[in-house]
Amino acid sequence: MTRPDGRQPDQLRPISFVPNVAPYASGSVLVSFGETKVICAASIEEDVPRWMRAQRVDGGWLTAEYSMLPYSTLERKQRDISRGKLDGRSSEIQRLIGRALRAVVDLKKIGQRTIWIDCDVLQADGGTRTASITGGCVAMAIALNQLMAAGKLKQFPIKKLVAAVSAGVYQGVPVLDLNYPEDKDASVDFNVVMTETSEFVEIQGSGEEAVFTSEEMTAMLDLSRQGIAEIISLQKAAILTADRAAPADLASLVASFTR
Repeated sequence: MTRPDGRQPDQLRPISFVPNVAPYASGSVLVSFGETKVICAASIEEDVPRWMRAQRVDGGWLTAEYSMLPYSTLERKQRDISRGKLDGRSSEIQRLIGRALRAVVDLKKIGQRTIWIDCDVLQADGGTRTASITGGCVAMAIALNQLMAAGKLKQFPIKKLVAAVSAGVYQGVPVLDLNYPEDKDASVDFNVVMTETSEFVEIQGSGEEAVFTSEEMTAMLDLSRQGIAEIISLQKAAILTADRAAPADLASLVASFTR
């Protein structure tokens, strides 16, 4: 079996993080998984949803929005606003992003605030939801570091980092981090969300008009665990350097597309 881009079955695509790409956001990053590129931005609102006030729920809230830009795919993708409603796929993905990030945040420690995580897909080549979770975590950490530095938080709210990656069975072989050609032709497709301490947050998996064995499932989960450990090391480096990094300019963004 030969993968379309020549990678080994357990090999991730090249992954990079360019912080501070959205200067008006509290925290932002351009995350790249190979040719999949997503801008993730965290914004802090000094308020909580109405339902929290009505039910007198302590602490704050975190929610996410996800969108694929019209030019992110080979064929132009119609904007949701032009249809008057969010499509089912985008709605499911942004709920997944929100669940994944809330799983690792102590919402009581953020106070009466809402953290908005906006994930905008610039270029799609498979794995946009997993890239959005991974980049969303980095953007969130950068934003909360800023609140801590400003003395607006007493304790850091993030309990641990979280990341996500895809795995699947391609041409009969379990592989890690599927690009679009592999995702399109895979007989089994998994999306795995895990913490830095190897705890599962969520697993989405199904056969594409196919079935899979327990051995194949174990192999995909093992590949995902290995991949997420590598990804979290890159997340930590990106978060540590974000405070020292100048806002990314156009040249930095262009360079990130041509690496």
